Amino acid sequence: MSDDNHRTPLFFKGGHLAAEDEPVLFSANVLVEDGKITRVGEDVEAPANARVIDCQGKVLMPAMYDVHVHAREPGGEAKETIAACSDAAINGGVTGMVLMPNTIPAIDSSAMVQSVLDIAEASSRIPILTSGCITKGRAGKELAGIAGMHAKGVPVLTDDGSPVSNPVVLRRAMEYAKDFGLILASHCETMELSGRGAMNEGAVSYRLGLPGIPAISEEICLDRDIRLAQYTGAHVHIQHVTTARGMEAIRWFKGQGVKVTCEVAPHHLIFNEEDIQDYDTNYKMNPPLRTAHDNAELLQGLIDGVFDVIATDHAPHTEFEKKTDFVSAPFGITGLESAVISLYHYFVKLGKFGWDLVVKRYSAEPRRLIGLDPVPIVEGGTAEFIVFDPNATTTFSRDFMCSKSVNTPFLDQTLDGQVWMVLREGEILLERN
Repeated sequence: MSDDNHRTPLFFKGGHLAAEDEPVLFSANVLVEDGKITRVGEDVEAPANARVIDCQGKVLMPAMYDVHVHAREPGGEAKETIAACSDAAINGGVTGMVLMPNTIPAIDSSAMVQSVLDIAEASSRIPILTSGCITKGRAGKELAGIAGMHAKGVPVLTDDGSPVSNPVVLRRAMEYAKDFGLILASHCETMELSGRGAMNEGAVSYRLGLPGIPAISEEICLDRDIRLAQYTGAHVHIQHVTTARGMEAIRWFKGQGVKVTCEVAPHHLIFNEEDIQDYDTNYKMNPPLRTAHDNAELLQGLIDGVFDVIATDHAPHTEFEKKTDFVSAPFGITGLESAVISLYHYFVKLGKFGWDLVVKRYSAEPRRLIGLDPVPIVEGGTAEFIVFDPNATTTFSRDFMCSKSVNTPFLDQTLDGQVWMVLREGEILLERN
């Protein structure tokens, strides 16, 4: 943090504040001194030595936190690096994240965890945690070094990108996870049913002549994994839920007292199989885009509170990889830079839900999930918030994006809203002109 930021108080004037439990925005000035929020209120005035930042018409909200991010380092630096990933996160208003362990080599030991944390310490502008693998090499056969990874501070175990197909191995992993107080995050897919599928199985896949991945591939595995968690008493977190039936199963299990949490990605709320009209591989992801009915039901589930967190599953790939045919192209799209803006453009702006839901599900609850404190804009709190301009627009051009990869359906599209400023511990990480 620069000495200048410590010396000069920051006075955010005339903005509207968003909070997780406040459906209505409220007007307030915010004074930041030495990294802390010292005053909040309409009558607060700027000290003589403060820098005054005009926030008229803008929204101040706690910075976001993403618990599902692929930074690709080590082994996939052509797609992404931890440094570029942290810059992409800041560009989208995210000030902390949990990395997935499907790197090359996989993050399946204390030494690999330490290696990634060292890279992050040296190159990331925001705090980064990494998850650890459930099984060695994500091969699904032998448990990874769970005790050693726990000692290095991993909050989550996951073989994300692959399920643990053997229920005996998964049961043992859940028992270990419970003993260590770790979350076991599950990529739910029945590989025999998915086969070589490239998109959701149904009328659209038949029309396009593409092999399909049926919804039951996800739903059968989801049901199995939650039942194992119910039996072992472990905390299972279901990643990137895409089907209405899967979500309803989670709702039911929650009602039975099972320790299950779950996430939804913005792209599974916004897009569906009908968007894959010209074989654009930027719409290819796993699990795949489902149906318009699933979109609507997942949105209602988010509003109802079935989904604990929003997470992007930021999955960068090079342009070269994505330029191949739809079946051969890798699964995955980027999301860190577009999440907040797309949630505003498609939902908040249209009144489908408010900023309170975004703050709760993409800022506060992700932090709580892994044992961190939320960062509300309150007196005495840490100054870790973003300033959002609903009256501006953002064009997701190659020049705008900080990620090394630009495999997003939003490429060269313009959406309403702009992440105008990002602070962490009072330091301005991003400021647009």
